[in-house]
Amino acid sequence: MKIATGLLRTLAVGLLLLACLAACEPTASSVIPTDRPSPTPTLEPSATHTPDASPTVTETPTAAVTGGPTPTSLLGPTRTPDPLGQLQITAPANPNAPYIEFFRASPQIANPGGDFTLFWSTRNVPQAVIYRLDRAGQRTLVYNVEPFGRQTITLSARERVQVDYELVIGEGAQAVSQRLTIPLACPIAWFFTPTPDSCPISDADPTVVVEQLFERGRMIYVESENRVYVLFNDGTAPAWSSYENTYRPGIDAERDENFDRAFAGTNFVQPVGRLGLVWRRVDSVRNRLGSGSAPERSFDGFYQEAPTRLAEQAGRSDFFITAGDGAVLQLLPGGGQWQILTPSSGS
Repeated sequence: MKIATGLLRTLAVGLLLLACLAACEPTASSVIPTDRPSPTPTLEPSATHTPDASPTVTETPTAAVTGGPTPTSLLGPTRTPDPLGQLQITAPANPNAPYIEFFRASPQIANPGGDFTLFWSTRNVPQAVIYRLDRAGQRTLVYNVEPFGRQTITLSARERVQVDYELVIGEGAQAVSQRLTIPLACPIAWFFTPTPDSCPISDADPTVVVEQLFERGRMIYVESENRVYVLFNDGTAPAWSSYENTYRPGIDAERDENFDRAFAGTNFVQPVGRLGLVWRRVDSVRNRLGSGSAPERSFDGFYQEAPTRLAEQAGRSDFFITAGDGAVLQLLPGGGQWQILTPSSGS
């Protein structure tokens, strides 16, 4: 019995050893047969296009935009002004503050005696005001208008050089204004060149001119105006003055014998006739001019007027008179000053 038990144990141990040995042997991998790879084909180089030395670039045409409806703003139709002559104002930082979008005129250059139209557009105001300005910049005519619109203006035939307007909106600290100047065409020709920076009121009047030179100035009689002009060069105001001609030939003495005796043996001469009457009767003229340095001379000339460009003399005229030496005398209004203009040859 003991012998049998020992044999069984020995047999069990042997079986256990055999199992361990079998587990420790390497396992053979299964080989799956596959096809042999075929040779890889060699690619032959194909011919390529060689670009020209100076390739031509062809642009792809852009599709043209055809006419169609103009998009409408969500805030309503927009007013698109003509940009010509328009004065644009930048919108204020406060979107609710009054501001001027544009203020312009058409045509850009108006004709005296003709019409032109003002165009304007403003924002954030219930109404607007347009003022006509005089040459000094003072407000004269008033137009109470809508916030945007147009106003046709008819000019006087005597308007010259330019007209000025001012658009005003808002009140107090929020008041906004914009000025607009409309140049005027000049329909009248000057009788000399180069021409002044103004425009004559009317055509030049052909006239007889009588001129005499003095020690400190000159006297000129213009027949078309029937006036005697006295021009001083003594540096005292006024620089010139004028007098209506009241000389009556055959009634008023042509000369004064006392002055003839005083000037005897000198190079001075007494003015006579129209010029002499003013010289003898107006002491300030005689004292400032002095004695005549040459006899008077009469010639055919021209007289013409033009609105002055002096702001302080707005509404008055400059006078232009032919002088005996071919020059042109310009007399500014108010007796303030006069000057000699030298015309170009051939005028």
